[in-house]
Formats: sequence, structure tokens, C-alpha cells
Amino acid sequence: MALTKTQHSRLEHLLDKQYDELLEQVRSALEQSENQQYIELIDRAPADSADQAVGDALADLNLAIIDRHVLELRDIEAARVRIREAGFGICVDCSDEIGFERLLAYPTAKRCFNCQRQHEKTYAHEGHTTL
Repeated sequence: MALTKTQHSRLEHLLDKQYDELLEQVRSALEQSENQQYIELIDRAPADSADQAVGDALADLNLAIIDRHVLELRDIEAARVRIREAGFGICVDCSDEIGFERLLAYPTAKRCFNCQRQHEKTYAHEGHTTL
């Protein structure tokens, strides 16, 4: 059954809310990273290698979080394109409708539950090197 106008509107609102929240988190993380750089410039006390390693790990973690948020923002933008092009709620693999409950839980879903499960089985190890 196709999404009703009420369901469609609710999902659009949810996407907009998530987008705004993620954008704020990215801005906040960037501001914090800039502040941390200024603090480090002011406090140029010699640090041991363990302090430097912890600082590097925190910087890497901060960048990873920002990267994850940016990917989520792109997913939301792609969902907005699907809304404009009337492809929202339609599985990109089988062209069946994606259930409202699934979209409510995961508004950027591109696949129905069955196709997503198959996609994850097929591509679960992609991008991971093996020996």
C-alpha cells in the first residue's frame, strides 16, 4: 500500500528534523576541534608520547564522528531527491514499496527489508581487507 499524504508528510518532517540535528552536531564538533587546536597552541607545554597518542586518537575519533554525520546528511539529501522524484518509499532493488514502519525507523531507507538483508549479506565484507 502506498504511503498516505499524512505518512509522507510525517516522514518528510522526520527527515528535516534529523538533518537539522546532524548539521548542528557537525557544527558543534567542528567548533570543538577548532577550540582544542587553540588550547593546544596556548598550552605548548612539552608532552610525552602517551599524551600525544591520546590527543591523536581523540582527533581521529572526532573526525570519524564528523565523517559519519556527513554521510548521514548525504543520505537525507538523497532521500529528499527521491521524494521530489516520486521514488521515496520504493525499493531501489526490487521496486516494491518500503513499509511505513521501516521508513519511520529508518527514513533514509533505499531498500525494503528483504532486499536490505540480502544486500548486507552480499556486501558485508566489502571494504575490509583480508589476509
